[in-house]
Amino acid sequence: MKEMEKNSKIYIAGHRGLVGSAILRKLQEQGYTNLVYRTSKELDLRDANAVKDFFEKEKIEYVFQAAAKVGGIVANSEYPADFIRENLLIQTNVIDHAYRNGVKKLLFLGSTCIYPKMAPQPIKEKYLLTGELEPTNDAYAIAKIAGIKMCQAYNKQYGTHYISVMPTNLYGPNDNFNLKTSHVLPALIRKFHEAKVNNHPSVVVWGTGSPLREFLYSDDLADACVFLMNHYDGDEIVNIGVGKDLSIKELAEKIKKVVGYEGAIEFDMSKPDGTPRKLVDVTKLNSLGWTAPTSLDEGLKKTYAWFLKNEKSLVRS
Repeated sequence: MKEMEKNSKIYIAGHRGLVGSAILRKLQEQGYTNLVYRTSKELDLRDANAVKDFFEKEKIEYVFQAAAKVGGIVANSEYPADFIRENLLIQTNVIDHAYRNGVKKLLFLGSTCIYPKMAPQPIKEKYLLTGELEPTNDAYAIAKIAGIKMCQAYNKQYGTHYISVMPTNLYGPNDNFNLKTSHVLPALIRKFHEAKVNNHPSVVVWGTGSPLREFLYSDDLADACVFLMNHYDGDEIVNIGVGKDLSIKELAEKIKKVVGYEGAIEFDMSKPDGTPRKLVDVTKLNSLGWTAPTSLDEGLKKTYAWFLKNEKSLVRS
């Protein structure tokens, strides 16, 4: 299997997001020098003609497809049409024009929400399409499943080298801390921080606190993605995670400690819990030679430090 050259022309789609920014940092750290990226204003990936012109002009060799419309339970529940439409447009345009312009290899970022809501735990890659999806984010999940199947179909029909990876719940620098659209971990960081600053007596956490979740630091995901781009060429999807989980209650307690908040934690049981448990089986990834290096405690400290450094711009969002 041929690895990317340090001067290979590499396009990171979605380079400002949580995943894309981490991949960009990792490539720079590892000495890759010919990196291409565009803001959404410079290149609207929903616009097929704009994407066509971009690929024809740039002569890209490798693509990390990390561009997506993402959000937590609230956003997915309230805007399902936006999530399925925009994600289908983005990934279809990138995958198709990568093929039409001779891209050597593409890595597609999926999500573990593609798996059935009641999938056996830990979740193996083979469980895809074996049961019903979690209804609060099925529109997003179906778009991602379509992206996986599109990559596999292009490999089969056109002989492309497109791989798909399924990261577990992510967190880290450049995460979304907007309380209406964020995922649980960044939302809790912001809630506990603001409660500390404003001397609030308690912090409200959605749901019962019982769901079990796994969390992967974004820089670790990026490291895994670069590793797989260089060392994996299979047609089957690959889970990326740490292989360990904890309850939302335990997560809240960890974040409370990292932030230094001394008030109480209350659970709003009128709010949805989502999937009861979502832990991925990382046997395949581990067997390829990669394991996640960052502990949750260490990752939370790094993420909170980044939040504090960027708080002024984040609170406006």
